[in-house]
Amino acid sequence: MKGFNNVYKGKTVLVTGHTGFKGSWLSIWLLELGAKVIGYALDPYTERDNFVLSKIGEKIVDIRGDIRDKSKLEEVFNNYQPEFIFHLAAQPLVRLSYENPVETYETNVMGTINVLEVIRKTKSAKVGIMITTDKCYDNKEQLWGYRESDSMGGYDPYSSSKGAAEIAINSWRLSFFNPEEYEKHGKSISSVRVGNVIGGGDWAKDRIIPDCIKAIEAGLPIEIRSPQSVRPWEHVLEALSGYLMLGEKMYNKPIEYAEAWNFGPELSSIIPVWNIAQAVINNYERGELKDVSDPYAVHEAKLLALDISKARFKLGWVPTLNIDETIKYTVDWYKAYCNTEVYELCKQQITDFSVKGGYE
Repeated sequence: MKGFNNVYKGKTVLVTGHTGFKGSWLSIWLLELGAKVIGYALDPYTERDNFVLSKIGEKIVDIRGDIRDKSKLEEVFNNYQPEFIFHLAAQPLVRLSYENPVETYETNVMGTINVLEVIRKTKSAKVGIMITTDKCYDNKEQLWGYRESDSMGGYDPYSSSKGAAEIAINSWRLSFFNPEEYEKHGKSISSVRVGNVIGGGDWAKDRIIPDCIKAIEAGLPIEIRSPQSVRPWEHVLEALSGYLMLGEKMYNKPIEYAEAWNFGPELSSIIPVWNIAQAVINNYERGELKDVSDPYAVHEAKLLALDISKARFKLGWVPTLNIDETIKYTVDWYKAYCNTEVYELCKQQITDFSVKGGYE
C-alpha cells in the first residue's frame, strides 16, 4: 500500500497506546504503508478489541508498558530508535476521570511529559505527534467551532487534564523544540485535537457506538444517557489520515508544521447523540432507543465543535466521509467481525478509504 508520498516506508514508528481503538487502526495502517511499528501500551480493554481480533500484535513489536514509567519508555526508545512518534496513550473517559482524577492527571499530563522528555533525549526522534482531544478547549458550549488558538480548559478532570497536556506540549515545543532553533535540536513537535471518533473494534465503556452494538447484539434497548448532546462525529480513519498527513508534512518541512491542529468533520456531521444511535439502528436494521437521562449525572458538555479551517487551507486536509458513510463504515465492521478475518476487514476499509480520500 502506498500513500503519504511513501514517507513511512522503512521508517521506525513508535505508537503509544497501540492496543487501544485508534492505536490499533493506526498500527495496521502504518504497517501497510511499510513502516516498522513499535507499540507501547497497557493491555487491551477487552478480548474483542480491534487490537486482539486483528492480531496486529503478532505483526509488529508489541511492548506492554505504562507511559508513567519513564525509565521503561527510555529503554524502548534506546532499543528501537524511532524516527516518528505518535503518542495516543491516555486515560480517555470523562466519567472515569471523576472516579480516578489523580490517575487521569498522572497519565494524561505526566505521561505526555515523559514522552516529550524521552523524545528530547533520543537522537533518532524527528517527528512527534501528540494526540489530545477536542475536549481540551475551554468549552463555553458556543455554536461555532473552536480554533487552535482558543484557550485551553476543561470542566471535568479528563478534559482539564488534556487542556493541561496541551499547555505542557506547547511549553516543551517553545522551550526545547523551538522551530526557530530546529538546526540545534532536529525535532518537530505538534499536537492534534480530533472530534468524537467512531469505527469498528471499539468496545470501551461510556461510548455511544459500543453501547449501541452491545445492546443490539444482546437484544436490549440502547440506553442513551445524554440524547441531546451534540458532538463532531468522525470515523477513526478520518482522524488517522490527518495524523499521517501531518507526519509527512512535518518530516519534510519540520519548521512549518510544528504547531497545534484540529481534525474534525464537516458541519453536517455535528449532530446529537440520539441521531447517531438512530443511524446505527437504521444501518443495522434492528434495535430500539431508550432515553435514560439522569438530571443528577456528573457534568458532561452538551455542545462541542471544531473549526478545521487551518487543516483545510494549510495542510490540504479535508474530511473524506459524510455522516452516513461514517456510520456505514462503522456498522459494516461490526456486522462482519464475527465471520471474517479482522485484519483483512480493517485493511479493506483502509484501502477503500484511501482511494476515496486520495491517500492511495
